[in-house]
This record gives sequence, C-alpha cells and structure tokens, in this order.
Amino acid sequence: MKIGVVGTGFVGSTAAYTLAMQAVGSELVLVDHQPALAQAHGMDILHAVPFSHPVQIRSGDIADLHGAQLVVVAAGVNQQPGETRLALLQRNAGIFSALIPQIVQAAPDAVLIIATNPLDIMTHIATRIAVAAGLPVSRVIGTGTMLDTARFRALLGEKLGIASESVHAYVLGEHGDSEVLVWSSVHIGGIPLADFAAARGIALDDTLRAAVDHGVRRAAYQIIQGKGATYFGIASAITALSRAVLFDERCVYTVSAMHSEVEGIPSVSLSLPGIIGRNGLTGTLKPVLNAAEHAALQTSASVILQHIQAMDAAA
Repeated sequence: MKIGVVGTGFVGSTAAYTLAMQAVGSELVLVDHQPALAQAHGMDILHAVPFSHPVQIRSGDIADLHGAQLVVVAAGVNQQPGETRLALLQRNAGIFSALIPQIVQAAPDAVLIIATNPLDIMTHIATRIAVAAGLPVSRVIGTGTMLDTARFRALLGEKLGIASESVHAYVLGEHGDSEVLVWSSVHIGGIPLADFAAARGIALDDTLRAAVDHGVRRAAYQIIQGKGATYFGIASAITALSRAVLFDERCVYTVSAMHSEVEGIPSVSLSLPGIIGRNGLTGTLKPVLNAAEHAALQTSASVILQHIQAMDAAA
C-alpha cells in the first residue's frame, strides 16, 4: 500500500510521520520542490521506524509516485505581507495546474487528499484539474472540516465531562470563518445533547454554546499566533482519512468535495458528511438541519462560491 506525500512543509512532513507511526501504508514516498527537504524528512522519519512499525520511506520526484494508491497533496505557498487572498489563490492555483496533471499521470489509480489552504477552494481547483486529466470526481477529496469537527467534539467533551469519542457532532460548510456547527443533531452516546445535559445537571446555555463556538471557530488563529502553524491535528485527520481509503473502511468524515448543488448554491466545494472508502468519496449524507443551520450553510456555500468566481474572473 503505497502513499505519496507531495509538499513536505509542516503539514506534509507531520502527516508523513503520523502515517508511518500508525503503520498506514507499507511504503511512503516524499516529494517536494526542495528535494533536500524531502530527503531530510524521509531520513528523520526512517530513524523513528524501529520504534514503531516497518514502513519503507524514501524521497523522490513525481514519477516515483507510480503505483501509489493514495497521494496527499500539501503543496502550496504561504501568503506574503501585503498580498491579497485572491493573489495567493492565483499563485496556488498555478502550482496545482502544473502539479495535479503530473500526479494523475504518475498514479492514475490513486485517491487524492487535498490539504492545501484555503482548503475548499483548492479542493475545487484540484478537482477541476484532476477530472480534466481523467480522474473520477469521487477520487479527489479535501480534509475539509474534519479538524473543525474534531475540535467541536473535543471541546464539547471537556464541557460535558465525557470522552470526545462518545460525542457525535458535525461541523459543515467552509473550513474557515463561515463554518457551521450543527448543534441540533449533537448526540452523546446516542442520547440527544439536551437530554444528556439535563440528566447530568449541566446548563446548556448561550454562554456554554458561545464558548464552544469561539473555541472551534478561532482555534487556528490562536494556534498560529502561538507557534506559527497548525499541523498535529490536521496530520491526524489526514492519517484517519488515508486509513479509511486504503482499508476501505466506509467511515463517515466531514470531507470537502465538489457538489453540484448545496442549499441552492451551484457547483461548490465544501464539507458534508461523506462515506470514505477505497474509491474515495462513495456517498454523501444529508444531515437533518434546523432552519438557522440551513441558512448558515447556504451563507457558507455562497462565501466559497464568491471566491471561486472571483478567481475565475481574474484568471
């Protein structure tokens, strides 16, 4: 089970390390536009293998992805001082235009996991390019709101005094400021949130909801302010998603994918609960939302579409 990681910055290298330590895949190939960086990360991870599971690790170029069943794409550039979001998008779109066709040519049977920000727009761009190169649309998925959903579950678990694994909750829409925390369908061990809170004597009030919402929505900003980047959480999400693909687990994750329509907004890429298996996204679930959540998801879809349209107009 061969996995490629293209782009070995903070996210790509941490994802490669996590994949190796959790024995997801039997061979890892690291690719970067700075070959020495990919080689150094490969050597460093290889030296950790004796303490974990046997995995073959090497660096190489795009051609070395031949036969890969999965390719993680974490390549891209960071925003420069004074640079607009649109200019950043155009630069990353240029990188993807050159990179994605080469990846598809080298690994035509692979599922692509997109981890480059801004996530939903880059997933949309990658899907367009990959489909034009002959890849089915179902085999291009972005990490989406998997990390946001994990934050939601973790913070709710802290507030409720329950393991986050027993908290079932979704964050939908944009991986960004307009994301939608779906409070109406939160369950704790199969029990609706309101019933669980009442039984445990927990005040499920606006203060608690606001604290959790702020913690989820602003987490990345706080982490970036403190250490410059987020990479542990997203690397774990990439690893879980990779495991679901390679072992055909049929897990449900809130991944970003191109949808023909969401809440009346056409042709947009954003996160909904998706069934993930060997062929990528094998099905999309439509969660039950209340009126406010429907409206918020529509707004989130509109935000993403506006950026896509602005980028297309500037191309």
